[in-house]
Amino acid sequence: MDFEKLFRDQLTELKEEGNYRIFAEMERRCGAFPKADNYGPDGKREVTVWCSNDYLGMGQHPDVVRAMVETAEACGTGAGGTRNISGTVHQHVELERELADLHGKEAALLFSSGYVSNWAALSTLGSRLPGAVILSDSLNHASMIEGIRHSRAEKVIWKHNDPEDLNRRLAAIPEGRPKIVAFESVYSMDGDIAPIAEICDVADAHGAMTYIDEVHAVGMYGPRGGGVAEELGLMDRITLIEGTLGKAFGTFGGYITGSAALCDFIRSFASGFIFTTALPPAVAAAACTSVKHLKRSQLERARQRRQVALLRRLLDEKGIPHMPNPSHIIPVMIGDPVKCRMISDMLMDDWGIYVQPINYPTVPKGLERLRITPGPLHSDDDIAYLVEALNSLWQRCAIARAVA
Repeated sequence: MDFEKLFRDQLTELKEEGNYRIFAEMERRCGAFPKADNYGPDGKREVTVWCSNDYLGMGQHPDVVRAMVETAEACGTGAGGTRNISGTVHQHVELERELADLHGKEAALLFSSGYVSNWAALSTLGSRLPGAVILSDSLNHASMIEGIRHSRAEKVIWKHNDPEDLNRRLAAIPEGRPKIVAFESVYSMDGDIAPIAEICDVADAHGAMTYIDEVHAVGMYGPRGGGVAEELGLMDRITLIEGTLGKAFGTFGGYITGSAALCDFIRSFASGFIFTTALPPAVAAAACTSVKHLKRSQLERARQRRQVALLRRLLDEKGIPHMPNPSHIIPVMIGDPVKCRMISDMLMDDWGIYVQPINYPTVPKGLERLRITPGPLHSDDDIAYLVEALNSLWQRCAIARAVA
């Protein structure tokens, strides 16, 4: 069997479809973000990053950096293994307390990433609750889909952000079976926001547990950065709130929050927690500092929202099509995988602008886009330059403009 040929053939097919991913070699410089160094065939040069999920620039905040450095110097680099074997370090405990407080819950539990926290929590709930049915929004993240699949629980998919369809599907499930409604608050590709109150109303009417993924919302929404559920005053209605430390908090890791019994249940049965190395103490300390800061400070969120509004307005003026939504994510629509890759390359090569193309399977075919995430550290001049570049490429590549 020629395995190498099998590998090459499928990679060739991916390239011909325009869906082959190419990594840009980048180096962030602390204090310079959103500027970064790009390493290419002609050496190193400075570019402006427009697609980072470090939405608020907290990955370079002086207090967060200082907390990581000081803790690494005091405690070393790694956690030494799993928390069951090597012990829970003090920084884990402090961070979990801060996260539980952030979401108004009794407890929290850390994981090595947001992907793992979704996978581990949903797979454990689905497999350990006898007869469980998990009702999953049709656009849920891959980590949620994988967790549900691994649980081997019955899965019911309901129409995206459609409480009426959810209600019909819940009504068809016999009483007495544990029901888990799993959905996200901010959907990362379209930037739309779930009707959380209506979903909770439906779930409550059927005695279902609610599971919300707030990874693209924590730090960003609510008076203390608790997410969309906090902003809407709905955190107490959600059974389990899942989040990440790797986006707006600017560090690394994932977590769940909920009742003490729920978190202890996941801690005790989730293989994705039991058998994986714990977060390094320095990472936990940096994340804790970031969470504390964003509980107090409104400056980063206010500046970020201003820059989002400015970019949307300038895109509208030039007729650059972007998907309307109420969130911080701006999908600039192209609708062709080859052109999407080409425009991304031109932006990088000719303009020093880094924004990755989003193609299938991340989004459906025909909905290819550039996913732009303005942050508080992007200047007005940065935004004007980005729009100038997009306007030039829209002319050059003969892409349809939005109709006013």
